[in-house]
Amino acid sequence: MRIAFYGSSLVSAYWNGAATYYRGLIRDLAARGHHITFYEPDAYDRQKHRDMDPPDWAAVKVWPATPEGLRSVLAEAPRADVVVKTSGVGVFDAELMAGVVAHARPGALRLFCDVDAPATLAQMAEAPDHPVRRALPCLDLIVTYGGGPPVVQRYQAFGARRCVPVYNALDPTTHFPVPREERFAVDLCFLGNRLPDREARVERFFLDAAARLPAKRFLLGGNGWDGKPMPANVRRIGHVPTADHNAFNASSLAVLNIARDSMAETGFSPATRVFEAAGAAACLITDAWIGLELFLKDGEEVLVARDGADVAAHLAALTPERARAIGAAARARILAEHSYAHRGAQLDALLREEAARKTERNAA
Repeated sequence: MRIAFYGSSLVSAYWNGAATYYRGLIRDLAARGHHITFYEPDAYDRQKHRDMDPPDWAAVKVWPATPEGLRSVLAEAPRADVVVKTSGVGVFDAELMAGVVAHARPGALRLFCDVDAPATLAQMAEAPDHPVRRALPCLDLIVTYGGGPPVVQRYQAFGARRCVPVYNALDPTTHFPVPREERFAVDLCFLGNRLPDREARVERFFLDAAARLPAKRFLLGGNGWDGKPMPANVRRIGHVPTADHNAFNASSLAVLNIARDSMAETGFSPATRVFEAAGAAACLITDAWIGLELFLKDGEEVLVARDGADVAAHLAALTPERARAIGAAARARILAEHSYAHRGAQLDALLREEAARKTERNAA
């Protein structure tokens, strides 16, 4: 199939945490014979912070973030068999959603790929004229990268024809064990941009743990943390390019995962960092959320914390030997059940099934 993705960015992970999700899915779909074009706006300095060249498995078209640029890329939608609008493009989101519905040819599949479904659903509940809510009657499929049964039920309650979680996963060609690097060698590291719905949880799980363990070393990566008061044993390093993620995860005793507010409340929402850390065979400490056991087993493949005190207790008791054992077990589990080969197969089957259904509907 010819697939058109209208998303934030494929070639830049700068202020774009979904980049590895798009890359993993699209690369696998291309290997299955699909032809993908990714349309991304020149916005938020992402093009100045590319962390990969345009790949040979997808065409990347960067468009000016202007009304004229928007019209030019929507004009190409009728060429595709599948048209996908992702959440969080960051510019012209409402216009892109309406444009995908309006410009896709009658027989094409129309998909919405929601990488932050709990937040989208909360906005839809508050705004009857929300762009996604208006588009639902015309969408063939909602794909979310998390949320499980609660998200599916809420989308269906709004009238979605079908909603299926296609979780993010591990691309073992991108994230894998590497030698330890001294620049990232600490006791606990965390990587995440400073966002309004994450900051309080970073304070609770990461900064509180650092304050409880002044003799331990902590490393914080991500944009936006300059000026934030922190314990003296926390070192900030700003944006960490994806090329450095393996070394970042593999060099510390443990890696911390902290879900954003809405994802923690909904559950069934493993962040990209969970799979990246597992791919590097890192020992992961994560905040508690419903559905974690679908991905990793507490105490054997991951360590679960309810607050900063739990994080500090885990870290104080953790030996290098146990950290290596937990990391190895996590990598084995994720490779066996949660790679992008698994997700690509799932999405490929969904597309073929929905295409057959649409053909039947149109013929009736």
